[in-house]
Formats: sequence, C-alpha cells, structure tokens
Amino acid sequence: MTLSTSDRARLQAFLENTRKNTESYLGYPVSKDFEFDDLVDFLRYPLNNLGDPFSDSTWRVDSRGFERDVITFFAEMLRAPENDWWGYVTNGGTEGNLYGLYLARELLPKGIVYYSQDTHYSVAKNLHFLGMRHIMIRSQKNGEIDYDDLRETLRARRDIPPIIFANIGTTMTEARDDLNKINNILDEMAFSQRYIHSDAALCGGMAPFMDPRPAFDFADGADSISISGHKFFGSPIPCGIVLARKCNVDRIARSISYIGNLDTTITGSRNGFTPLVLWHTIKSLGVEGLAARVQHSLDTASYAETQMRHAGINAWRNPGAITVVFPQVAESVKQKWQLATANGESHVICMPNVTRAQIDELIEDMLATSADEAG
Repeated sequence: MTLSTSDRARLQAFLENTRKNTESYLGYPVSKDFEFDDLVDFLRYPLNNLGDPFSDSTWRVDSRGFERDVITFFAEMLRAPENDWWGYVTNGGTEGNLYGLYLARELLPKGIVYYSQDTHYSVAKNLHFLGMRHIMIRSQKNGEIDYDDLRETLRARRDIPPIIFANIGTTMTEARDDLNKINNILDEMAFSQRYIHSDAALCGGMAPFMDPRPAFDFADGADSISISGHKFFGSPIPCGIVLARKCNVDRIARSISYIGNLDTTITGSRNGFTPLVLWHTIKSLGVEGLAARVQHSLDTASYAETQMRHAGINAWRNPGAITVVFPQVAESVKQKWQLATANGESHVICMPNVTRAQIDELIEDMLATSADEAG
C-alpha cells in the first residue's frame, strides 16, 4: 500500500497544521502532555474488545486484561461498593452518559429524568435516543443546579420515580451538582425508587484528589458515573470509562453465543487501543503523579484568575475549579487561543499542560484588543 506524492504532501501539511493548532488551545478540556511511544507497535494489530470486558471470548486479539485493570483502578478511586461494580472503557463521555441513562430507563421505565439547563448538549440527544421523559431544572448563576427548583418540581411529581442527571463540572463554568444535597431532597420527598447518574467528564479524574472532596461518587449515592479519558488524563483518541452498580447491569445482560460473551455494552466492537492508553497513564503516573497533575492545574487556575483580576479583567471561577470564566473576548483572541464562548462569556481551562507563560500572553492579547476597541 503506497500513497501518491500528492497524498503524502497533503498528510504532511495536515501534520504541520495539527502541530500548530495543538500549541495554542486554552479553551477546551483536552490534555496534550502525553507520550505513548511504548504503545506504537500495537497500532499494527486489530485490537477489538468486543463484548463484556469481564468475560472471555473466542476472539482473543484484545486488551481485556488491561481494560479490567483500568476499570478496577477507577472503581477504587470512585469508592464503588465492594463486589458490586462493573464498567468498561467507552468512546467518550457521551457514550458513558448514554449508558447511565439506559440503565436508569431499564430499571425505572416510568421514571422522569431531571437535569439542569447547564447540562451538556449531548444529554438532550441521548434522552431523545432513549425516548425518556425529562424535565429541565433551572441553574444557579454559577452553573450549579437550582436545588429549590429541583425540590419544588419533584414535589409536584412524588408518584413518579426520579432519575437525576448530575453535572460534576458543567461545560462553561465547571459547576458541580452536590449529590449530598440532591439525596437530602430525595429523602425529604420520601422517594424509595431513585437513580442518580454523575456526568464527571472532566472532574471525575480530579475530584478524588481534591480537599474538600466533591460529593459525586458511589459513596455519595451515585448509581453510575461517566468520565472522559482524553480530558484530564490525556489520549490521542477520544475515550472514557463508565462505572455502574453490577446488580443493575446484571439485570440487562444477555448472552451472545457466537462470540462466547455477554452483551452488556452500548457498542459491540469496542476500541482495544484506548484501554492501553489509560493503563499506561495510570501505571506511569501513579496516584501521586495524578494528584500532582491536579494540584498543578489548580495552581495555574488560581494564577490565571488572580492575574486577570489584577489586569482589570472581571474573571472568576467556582471553588476548586480549573476553569476561569471572563467576559467574551475579541474574535481575534478567541480564534488564536481557541476559546469556547457562549452567552457573553469566554473561559480558559487550565489543563495540566497549560503554562503561566501562556496565561500571561493571553492576558496581553486581551488587554491589547480592549485598547484597540477603546481607541
């Protein structure tokens, strides 16, 4: 298989453009400080983790053993109940959220899903896919769910099992819904049947290392949790993990005879390379290395907020967030730094690869465009 000269030139140009664009983004939660030379040779093989990661199959060109190690690590980190957890490596947060909602629908087919207006756009799409009834709850100014609105909305529907979709880090402000407060409301309403899914796409990899630790995991009452792998951890390919209580998963599993495995996941064929990526990161960094990444990001976010305020920019962030929010920037600044912008606000997300020098340059650009506009 040989490419033509023009096709090779096109690939080379794309490579150079990708390098350039990767140097300058600050507005999206994607880590780029990774190195996976140890894994390059595995790209020669059709690694496919079809079926359940905890069941053997007649197909053996897979990375199930590494996938199990990854899921076990996350189960411990997310305080999953002993001998009652299950999970798999997904294609990303959207699939993990779809799986959590799918489980909730099968367990509570008459339930109503409650989620805040700051919930990621993909959730409405997932609810449409699944045909689930749902009600949007107001958000507070910081992006967190409005607990009073949730309480009153639930009070009017006390005969219907609630399915709570909790945001553990909203897209624009990194606001976290508090599972302790949510469970207190559900207890107050005396709901015996309930389901809580935590969308911890970005924050799920950081929250276990924070003090105080946000209320978001199994010990706090979650029934399923979704985390993105390409965000805080870093990956050349979008990926993630989903974890759920095994007793719930067992109720939907069914045997597929021709592969000698169980059908418990959303997709049949699953990426067998990304479990190696996550495994490599976990093993090379360890718990101490991951904790150091979190602290670096928090320190950078604190620096960014402080420096912006000193420069007269009205910047703010939620407690324990690595997302710094500020008034919408000029188009040239947005394009240079690839800043996500919505509703008159832009933000920078201080991922582990973000440097103080980049923050300083961003502030200079913001001040320069403000001066130009004033002139």
